[in-house]
Amino acid sequence: MNDYLSRDSLLRLIGVLLLVMAPHAGHLPAWEILLIVTAMMWRTLIALRQWRLPALLPRTALTLAGFGGVYASYHGISGLSAGTALLCAMASLKLLEMRARRDVMIVVLLMYFILVTHFLFSQDLWTIAYLLVCAVAITALLMDCNHPGSAVPARPLLRRATIMVAQSLPLMLAMFILFPRIPGPLWGLPSDTGAQRSGLSDSMMPGDIEKLILSDAVAFRVHFDGPAPPQDQRYWRGPVFDRFDGRKWSPRIETRHLPPEAAELTGEPVDYDLTLEPTQQRWIFALDLPAPAGLPAATALHGAEQLLADKPVSGRVLYHLRSYPHYRLQPTLTPFQRRMMLQLPANADPRSRALAAQWRAQQADDAQIVQQALRMFRSEPFYYTLHPPRLGDNSIDEFLFETRRGFCEHYASSFTFLMRAAGIPARVVTGYQGGEKNPYGDYYVIHQYDAHAWSEVWLAGRGWVRVDPTAAVAPNRVEEGLASALSAADGLPTFLQRQSQIWLTLSARWDWINNRWNRWVLAYGPELQADFLSHFGITDWSQMILALTVAITLLLSAVGLSLLRQFAPAKTHDAALRLWQSATRPLQKLGLKQKPDEGPQDFAARVVARQPALTTAMRQLLQAYLRLRYLHGPDPAAWQNLRAAAQQFTRALRANAQGAAAGSGSRTRDSR
Repeated sequence: MNDYLSRDSLLRLIGVLLLVMAPHAGHLPAWEILLIVTAMMWRTLIALRQWRLPALLPRTALTLAGFGGVYASYHGISGLSAGTALLCAMASLKLLEMRARRDVMIVVLLMYFILVTHFLFSQDLWTIAYLLVCAVAITALLMDCNHPGSAVPARPLLRRATIMVAQSLPLMLAMFILFPRIPGPLWGLPSDTGAQRSGLSDSMMPGDIEKLILSDAVAFRVHFDGPAPPQDQRYWRGPVFDRFDGRKWSPRIETRHLPPEAAELTGEPVDYDLTLEPTQQRWIFALDLPAPAGLPAATALHGAEQLLADKPVSGRVLYHLRSYPHYRLQPTLTPFQRRMMLQLPANADPRSRALAAQWRAQQADDAQIVQQALRMFRSEPFYYTLHPPRLGDNSIDEFLFETRRGFCEHYASSFTFLMRAAGIPARVVTGYQGGEKNPYGDYYVIHQYDAHAWSEVWLAGRGWVRVDPTAAVAPNRVEEGLASALSAADGLPTFLQRQSQIWLTLSARWDWINNRWNRWVLAYGPELQADFLSHFGITDWSQMILALTVAITLLLSAVGLSLLRQFAPAKTHDAALRLWQSATRPLQKLGLKQKPDEGPQDFAARVVARQPALTTAMRQLLQAYLRLRYLHGPDPAAWQNLRAAAQQFTRALRANAQGAAAGSGSRTRDSR
């Protein structure tokens, strides 16, 4: 046993540290997980087998190796992922140099810091529950490590720690509701090179979107204020690409450097709340077409009507948006813009160019050429599949005339190429399409497998018009969703295949719970806070600060009073004993107080010895008390005798005090 920590407490410390770090296993590189486990196992063996702690040289080598590994893995040590990885590595290596209580306290306090870092990666409901359990475990460990001698039994430690954490919850709730909120999540760290990106990319080439189909992760959730648009009209606009190099589509100029295009919005708008999952990207996938007025804070419309956040979305964010399904986008196209939207790589895909030239020779109307291309996809043997063949240098020719098997990006890319080759300005739009309604809530869930690509063509008098060539090949994809357009034989992911009703019900219920958590807790920003507090007459920051101060003061006062009650003398429930204590309490002024281990007879004898004038009254009080408590029980006559004896004893005390005062005055006069 160490003089600063018992072996059992040390093993508990290692176990709690492992519990706290466990959720980070999916974020840390494999080498660091091996390092952490090795450090914990090494320290465990040191405790069990009484080995010596490693010397300074190996500890220094491990520390430098951990620091260098984090720097090499994340190209730095700053940012969300790199900083968390470094904190976890150093906390585990600290186990190998714990030689005093100060080192133990450092490791315990580091656990609280590591606990907070979990919110940087997830704010789901299960994360909150898990971290509350961890907070109880760390608090119990903190009490155990401050207890001298052997380890304290686990049950009372955990019970006390649970009470302490529960006592902090009201204060936490008051701070959450009343503390002034700022736009965006507090955990959104800038320039986090280690954070993983999810969802769509800033370019598109064959195979990119079909990879997203293998993920059932939630992209965003949408709650419509009114009736939801039909499935085939729910196109969620994302990155727009206007440059083609023969295989890859990408933006010619970065989107945020372009102004929005002129749009004429008609018809009734659609209002909705969109809860976007973290992507580390700027795109906000608004329903086609977002309105420029009334956009959420820290967002703006940019080129090709793409809605972007000012900073990458690093946490779950709720946006209130308005879109117009009926619009006319950029009715006028400048000559320069027209040239840009017609550019194609030189000498690429000659057969596709020839087909487009043939259509142009047969039709002068651009709209007719669009229909001609859609008829080709609809009538000829094209197939919608998750596993298209690989394409070579002339990817458009190979797809249109040889393989004819592809996913939505193949059809959007080839259609856009044909339109440009026919002299019609065109571009590729990526985003999501459709969405699944939760049967237990009034909202829709859009998953990563709803990722989609389509085209926009510019037609005179109509501006940019959405055309989805995938709908010509697989109309079920747009009208009913991905699962209806693919079969299990085509390699449909397991989560899209037919599942048991019990599993579907549980999944929908859990998602509904998470959605409520997202809307009312994680999305509790400045607007929602102001709306909520306005119901209580709190309308500005000064009133908010005053309410916060009053609430915290009341809560802390309540906690203080509850703590003070622990030191208050215990109240007796024996009426006879209470009367005895009340009658004898004035004796304390004379220096006579009944000791906890002193019986009433012994106490009475001591009183008589010190104050002979109280002998008669003291004996009467003692006899009445003993008769009532030990002989008669709850007898009315005995009660009356005890009360009378108590009153007589009180009068005797007063008389004794007056006599003592008179004697003192007489002695004073005699001395004069």
